[in-house]
Amino acid sequence: MVSVPFRFDPEWRTTLFALVMVPALAGLGVWQLSRAQEKAALQEAFEAQQAGPPAALSELAGADQAALAYRPVQLTGRFRPGQYFLQDNRLQHGRYGNEVVAIFEIDGGDEDRPRLALVNRGWLPADPARTSLPEAPEVPGKVTIRGHVYIPPGDPYLLREQDLAEGWPKRVQAVQVPVLAAALGDEGDALFPHVVRIERGETGALSVGWKIVNVGPAKHYGYAVQWFLMSVVLALLYVLRSSNLRQWLGARRAGGSQT
Repeated sequence: MVSVPFRFDPEWRTTLFALVMVPALAGLGVWQLSRAQEKAALQEAFEAQQAGPPAALSELAGADQAALAYRPVQLTGRFRPGQYFLQDNRLQHGRYGNEVVAIFEIDGGDEDRPRLALVNRGWLPADPARTSLPEAPEVPGKVTIRGHVYIPPGDPYLLREQDLAEGWPKRVQAVQVPVLAAALGDEGDALFPHVVRIERGETGALSVGWKIVNVGPAKHYGYAVQWFLMSVVLALLYVLRSSNLRQWLGARRAGGSQT
């Protein structure tokens, strides 16, 4: 029986590549796992908040963001005719459009309570060439609507500083409440500091399909598995390239079959 000793003879360039890429690929897998946990936590927070009864905005004045996120609310009042912001570059099913963020006058507001709120009514199609602004259908009279408080996950990415044009409606890159409040002049001080996203089917709702997370936890777990597999495969290829592992294993199997 011929004995084949195991030999490991690494080449420095291949070794350097493996030392960099194997941990990097594994690190991407760990990152995807952390993203999956974050998304799962967001979904759990949303479901926990939605289980509670809707509150009036006056009850939420001064609450911190963690307590406000996804909190169900109910508003009674009026949409201001023609006064709304158009959040630009919002795609729905591959179509270009805007989200309509309307100014809502709350009944019963006073100096200590918000008298105005920004209500995101949802999406409507717009001119892809951006030569004209879409017209949102008016909502006449006094209404009671339900929605939830939306707290963005971070600062929006802006191509440039927002400079709002005169007149209504006003097109905006992103919904930054302080910027939008400044467009209201002195009334900006009476504005609730967060956007309310209207619920589907409520009076004044347009095309509403709010997503709590763009990519669910299951997809992140799938991505993590892919990165870990790539890390393992690369490590295995490195070992095969740098050693006689296949010949060594073949010799062992041959020797075992002869005994």
